[in-house]
Amino acid sequence: MAVKIMIPTPLRVFTGKRDSAEFSAATVGEALGNLTTEFGELRKHLYTDDGKLRAFVNVYLNDEDIRYLAKENTPTKDGDTISIVPSIAGGSAGNAN
Repeated sequence: MAVKIMIPTPLRVFTGKRDSAEFSAATVGEALGNLTTEFGELRKHLYTDDGKLRAFVNVYLNDEDIRYLAKENTPTKDGDTISIVPSIAGGSAGNAN
């Protein structure tokens, strides 16, 4: 079954500027594993050294956060879309004057 993984702009430098990739996968984890196998440089940006998804990486299956489903064991079906959304932190409070 083919699922589509949407790749956010900041990570496209590691995927040859591709904005998405499709893989056959039974779970979200399998799809992400296929993605990081094809694009090896991407792995360190998504996973810690011990193989866990980084805390600042949010993953959605059809607009549902996988943290509230079965995490990486969330089953996928043909036509599903997985979105990788890096958290944005920091910024400035701006000028209060």
